[in-house]
Amino acid sequence: ACQEEKQSLVSRRESVSLWRDGVRGFKKNKIAMASLTVVIIILIFAFILPAFYPYSYEQQIRGSENLGLMQYSEQELQRKANGEFVFPHIFGTDSLGRDYAVRIMMGSRISLIVGIVASLIILLIGSTYGAISGYFGGKVDLIMMRIVDVISAIPTLLYVILLMVVLGSGMMPIIVALSITYLLGMARLVRGQVLGLKEQEFVLAA
Repeated sequence: ACQEEKQSLVSRRESVSLWRDGVRGFKKNKIAMASLTVVIIILIFAFILPAFYPYSYEQQIRGSENLGLMQYSEQELQRKANGEFVFPHIFGTDSLGRDYAVRIMMGSRISLIVGIVASLIILLIGSTYGAISGYFGGKVDLIMMRIVDVISAIPTLLYVILLMVVLGSGMMPIIVALSITYLLGMARLVRGQVLGLKEQEFVLAA
């Protein structure tokens, strides 16, 4: 009877992995789910819609310069009058007749690519560098952290200029410059966590 009472007090719950437990907690957070929805909409806007949009980002449409929101040029209005379907310029056009909407989509794509790739580089290199520095400690930690201090003293703009001279223009110099700048903070953060773990009792006992 005593054993049965103990069993009755045991709360039975399905064993779940850390990943599934995290996903379950994420789904319960309304702000997190709303943010995820916004991110998905931005990704669709930047990576999927340009493939179906009737205008390209570099296309210059003569006679469609400086149009406002949802406006048509005279030629496009004439085509509509002839029964032809003409897609409106949702955000208008610039002084060269290029559609603003598709250019915003392509600009969003480039910004997202730069941010995602730079974040991955920061995570991989920064965490590895900081973990090695904190784990070995001593002279290794001293030398590695002094290197970080020297790099952090150089302005980001100078990185971009030097990298553009070496690599040329494009996304790569910006990605590398952002990675170098922000992985320093990641390295310091991970180093501090590793140093803290090294002082824990279970590590000393092991």
